[in-house]
Order: sequence, then structure tokens, then C-alpha cells
Amino acid sequence: MSIRYEERFAAHPEDAKQYGTERLRRDFLIENLMQADQINLVYTHYDRFIAGGAVPVQTSLHLKSIDPLKAEYFLERREMGIINVGGKGIVKADGEVYELEYKEALYLGRGTREVTFESANAAQPAHLYINSAPAHTAYPSKKITLADAEVVELGSLETSNARVINKLIVNSVVKTCQLQMGMTALQPGSVWNTMPAHTHTRRMEVYFYFEVPEGQAVCHYMGQPQETRHIWMKDREAVISPSWSIHSGAGTSNYTFIWGMAGENLDYGDMDVAQPQDLK
Repeated sequence: MSIRYEERFAAHPEDAKQYGTERLRRDFLIENLMQADQINLVYTHYDRFIAGGAVPVQTSLHLKSIDPLKAEYFLERREMGIINVGGKGIVKADGEVYELEYKEALYLGRGTREVTFESANAAQPAHLYINSAPAHTAYPSKKITLADAEVVELGSLETSNARVINKLIVNSVVKTCQLQMGMTALQPGSVWNTMPAHTHTRRMEVYFYFEVPEGQAVCHYMGQPQETRHIWMKDREAVISPSWSIHSGAGTSNYTFIWGMAGENLDYGDMDVAQPQDLK
């Protein structure tokens, strides 16, 4: 078992305008999150957010602190959200056992000392997608199923963005300090997510794309509304979105993505919209 992590520093939007494809991908794209018997983490200096993946197969995986945290244990000053995108998973947190089926979520509050990840069946291992943010207080841990989610349907087939938003770890479902997570599924025939695009300078965000069919891809758009860039992404890859950046994507097929946010407030609707005709 191993924990691998990397640290990503923040960029000024004026600097990011000069980035080519390779630099954009190196700074913002997160690849290879889901590796057998590993915990892979990216610590970004955008709101000290951590995105990662854990795939327990032959052994359970113990979540330990990493050097950038300078903490005795991982959640000493943090909260965490987990969404399972694989086979049935088991998360053990300070003696409590949580079983997570496909697309079920778990919130772990600050101060949770011992966290381990397991798969119920090694032949169908769990793929546990992880988001974590600093926390100012401790809220109770809680499992959230799709039945618990706050569900919103948006868009239309006419504009190729009919989608179902499942708000899983939001303040209307579970108390958190600043972390929010949810899952948006595109309807067949729709490819655009989060359109009209928007920014929210009060929060940063990370997108994790999955259920991208074999041989298909998603083009993720980022940058300031008047200075956009794009990153082509494959199944089970994530991308960091700074607070000054739009975050929207179009796929060569429909797909699902997990959004995770942290920052100034917990108002899901806090968005500065950029209409399609205004984007450049």
C-alpha cells in the first residue's frame, strides 16, 4: 500500500493566459487518480483543496497525513467528502463502518483520526473519489445516498445540456464547513455541462469526469470568460478550476461528472454567469 501526493501552486490569470497545452495540462489536469492499491492525492494551493482517489484491491488502504498538512493525522484540521465510482466500498472511520454502493457519498468531519478504505469484492474494487478542504469546526460524519440527495433537473435536449444534478454534500443535506460535492449526469443526446458557464470568485472547484464511454472524450473549458482555454480529458480524470476561471465541458458523448467546491461561502447559487455569446 502506498500514498502518493503532489503539490500544485496557484497561478495568476494574467500568467495563465500565456500557457500552452503542455503547461495547462501540467498545472490543472489531474491524471492517474485511480490506481490499484494506492491512494493518490493532489494538494492544490487554491483554497488548500485536495482531490484524490483510493482503489483498495488486495489490501485495505490507510489514510495517513501528508507532509504539506504538517498534521498528526489527515483530518486533524480538515473535512472530507468521498463518492464511490466503482464496486462496493467500505470506509472505516474511528470505529464506524460505512458501506458505499456505486455513486453513494460519505462526509467525514474534522477530527476523524483513523480512516481506512476497503473493497467488498477484490474482483470489483471500489474506486473512491476524494475531496478535502480545511475545516474550522467538527461536524458529524454522515453517509449520503442518491435517495438523500437534493435533485435538480436543468437544461434541455434542444440546447444539448439536459442534465440531472444530484447535490450530495451540500448544506441542505449535511452540515459542512466549506466543502460541497455533487454529481451531474448528462442525458443521452446532451453533451454540455454547466452552460451558461460561470465563475465564482468566492470559491474554487474541481471536476472529476467519469462514465465517459470507451473511445470518447470531454473537452473541458477554463480561463477567464474573455480569455478561454481548453483541456481534452479522458474517463476518470479531474481538472482544477481556479476561482477566476469558468468551468464547463462538452463531450463527444454524454457522461457524468463530480463537482467539488471550497471557499468563502456555502451558497450553491453564488455564480457570476457568462452567457455563450459573451465567451471568447
